[in-house]
Amino acid sequence: MRSLLFLGFSSGLPLYLTSKTLQSWMTLEKVDLASIGWFSLVTIPYSAKFIWSPLLDSYTPPFLGRRRGWLLLSQIGLVIAIGAMSLQNPRKTLPTLALNALLLAFFSATQDIGADAYRTDILLPAERGTGVANFVLGYRLALIVTGSLAFILADHLGWPQIYLVMMGIMILISLISFWAPEPIPNSPPPANLHQAIFLPFLDFFQRQGNFKGVGILAFIILYKLGDSLVNNMSTPFLLMNGFSQTDIGTINGGVGLLATIMGIILGGLLINRLGGNRSLWIFGGLQSISTLSYFILSTTGKNYLWMILAINVEHFCAGLGTAAFLSFLMGLCNPRFSATQYALLSSFMAFSRDILVGPSGTIVEHVGWSMFFILSFLVAIPGLLLLPIFAPWSQDPD
Repeated sequence: MRSLLFLGFSSGLPLYLTSKTLQSWMTLEKVDLASIGWFSLVTIPYSAKFIWSPLLDSYTPPFLGRRRGWLLLSQIGLVIAIGAMSLQNPRKTLPTLALNALLLAFFSATQDIGADAYRTDILLPAERGTGVANFVLGYRLALIVTGSLAFILADHLGWPQIYLVMMGIMILISLISFWAPEPIPNSPPPANLHQAIFLPFLDFFQRQGNFKGVGILAFIILYKLGDSLVNNMSTPFLLMNGFSQTDIGTINGGVGLLATIMGIILGGLLINRLGGNRSLWIFGGLQSISTLSYFILSTTGKNYLWMILAINVEHFCAGLGTAAFLSFLMGLCNPRFSATQYALLSSFMAFSRDILVGPSGTIVEHVGWSMFFILSFLVAIPGLLLLPIFAPWSQDPD
């Protein structure tokens, strides 16, 4: 559990460095809103990571074992990519910045493949709720560092220096790869790359059936789409409505992420009592309704009370939904192919979070902030309507 906490921190640290913190840097450098919205496409490796995930199942590095060896390799790449970001200028070298961010996202996605496989391999079914809560707790603590501390320091140091600080933290946290215990495999890994590529997909659809398997992938895309739309544009929204970077770092990146952590911890505890499927229903409903808190904030102007309420309500409910959703994904995986299968499933989740939200800035320019947040709520409904099919209230997996 301690390993999962620190590994979650390592996994969460790079995320905002290609999204929220980068969006703030670009906003202050007067990059247009449409470009900021489309810049979410640099995170496409999170959606495409299933393409190279078989390598992590079939090949074992000559050091630290199959899971920890790949974790260390990806963390070395992250250190280099984060450091290179400090050399960029969003206003003058936007294409170079995009390429650098793309490489950063690639190494981050590779680390996620290894971390998700590690978590899936090492946890027993009865430990999933607590294990997910521990991992995501570390993940969210990292987001406090990159989404709160970084924003506050940026008002004094500037963003290039912030990326150097983040590189130093990444060097320290990568030591977890040496300290964490290597999972003991319950079944032999794929014998070759051919098996690692094809067997995980055949296994998934054989166990689920073709129709249900495709439906599950659609459900994964839709379940958190509304929440993802709000999160993709929350930082530009707050900056353009008069809130400072310190305000965002303290409330959105600090207090808000603490609310997320509370939601994740409570969600992890309740999953064992409610069951995984019922948790998806209850927490998913709260998650979708909470997006309307930003709609209310958009109608009040620069109102600190509503800012605090909106951010905390949305973050807490998103934490509940995340705990239930990750537990659901882990239950779908065969430990023999956990890297590839979890990468496939989480790639569809990332496709929703990173790719489908690409037009969000353009949508805001056409309909305004208030209508955008209403649309985000409506987009969440189709995923909830699929729950009776793929997560029936009266049934729960073992």
